[in-house]
Amino acid sequence: MINIQYCFMNYLIPEQLETERLVMRIFQEADREDLHAYYSDPECVKYTTGKPFTEYETWQKIASLIGHWHIRLYGPYVIEEKYSGTIMGFAGPYYPPVWPDPEIQWSLIKRFWGKGYASEAARAVKRMLLENLLQLSFISIIHPANTDSIHLAEKLHTAFEKDFYFMDTNWHIYRHL
Repeated sequence: MINIQYCFMNYLIPEQLETERLVMRIFQEADREDLHAYYSDPECVKYTTGKPFTEYETWQKIASLIGHWHIRLYGPYVIEEKYSGTIMGFAGPYYPPVWPDPEIQWSLIKRFWGKGYASEAARAVKRMLLENLLQLSFISIIHPANTDSIHLAEKLHTAFEKDFYFMDTNWHIYRHL
């Protein structure tokens, strides 16, 4: 497999963020195997894709996230544990054409739940966006039964804005203030 770095892009946000415990960077094709642990786990995707992905569907998703960076000039990051390099999930700005506004999203592989990683990543993303994309107003789209994500959204100083009908169900939109 060839790993190509696109040095010619002028992205609107940094290509990498670091926190005390995390490194967040642009997706690479090689991330597919690790992130398939997320996308193939029914519990992880219960409130996102709604169904586990095949390996090919995971590859398609990773390709779309890489493409997001090239279309929008920003996008979500892969989250790595800083010292081991272990891939833990992803977080960052995401804005597909069916969304009402750009979103700050976060998702972790199940073994990393409950340790504050999603909060650490989402806070770093939000700070970075306030410095780099101040002209955009961000939301988070969260399934009403996903109480952990709702709790994190509230800790990030969001406000419930409205319901959003998507994938045959209602979701909540939380506005980042």
